[in-house]
Amino acid sequence: MEKNNNFKPYVPADKVTPEITVTSIIMGILLAVVFGAANAYLGLRVGMTVSASIPAAVIAMGVIRVIMKKNSILESNIVQTIGSAGESLAAGAIFTLPALFLWAAEGKMDKPGIVEITVIALLGGLLGVFFMVPLRNALIVREHGVLPYPEGTACAEVLLAGEEGGANASTVFAGMGFAALFKFIIDGLKAVPGEIGLKVKGYAGEIGTQIYP
Repeated sequence: MEKNNNFKPYVPADKVTPEITVTSIIMGILLAVVFGAANAYLGLRVGMTVSASIPAAVIAMGVIRVIMKKNSILESNIVQTIGSAGESLAAGAIFTLPALFLWAAEGKMDKPGIVEITVIALLGGLLGVFFMVPLRNALIVREHGVLPYPEGTACAEVLLAGEEGGANASTVFAGMGFAALFKFIIDGLKAVPGEIGLKVKGYAGEIGTQIYP
C-alpha cells in the first residue's frame, strides 16, 4: 500500500482542542440511541437502513456551535462518531438476529431474550472496535488520499463547514420535525393512508406502495 506522507491534518497535533468531553459523550450517546432505534425500526419495516454519520455531524455542529456556543471541531467529530455507531450496531443486529427467531419458530432453539440480544450486540460492537484498531493504520493513515471514502469525506466537509457557522443544522431539525409530523398524521390521526394498493384485474395480486417521510 502507498503511504501518503504529504497529508497535513486540519487540527495540528500540537494544538490543544477539547475532544472527548462530558458534553460530546452524552450527546453522542443520545444520538446513538435515536439513530439506532430509528434504523432498527426502518430496517425491520422495509429492509434497509440509512446512514447516520452526516445527520449526526450536522446536529452536533449545530448544537455545539450554535446552542452551546462552543468552538471545537474535534468535539463535534466525537459526537458524530458515537452517534453513527448506534446506526451501525442496529443494522448489524436487525439483519442477523431475526434468524434466531425463525429457528425458534421452527422449534430448533429457544426464543432469545433481551439479555441474549444485548450480549450478542455488545460482543459484535466490541469485535468491530478491536478489528478497527489494526485496520485504521492500514486503511486510513497509510491510504489517506488514495482510497476515496466518499461518506467520510462528506462528513468531514460538513464539520469543516461548521467552522463557518452551524446554521445548516436548522435544515436537519426541520426535516426531523416534518417527518415526525407526517408520521403522526399517517399513523396517529389516520388522516392519510400509509399504504396505497392497486389490484390488477385477471391476476391474484396487487401492486402497492407505502408512504414514508
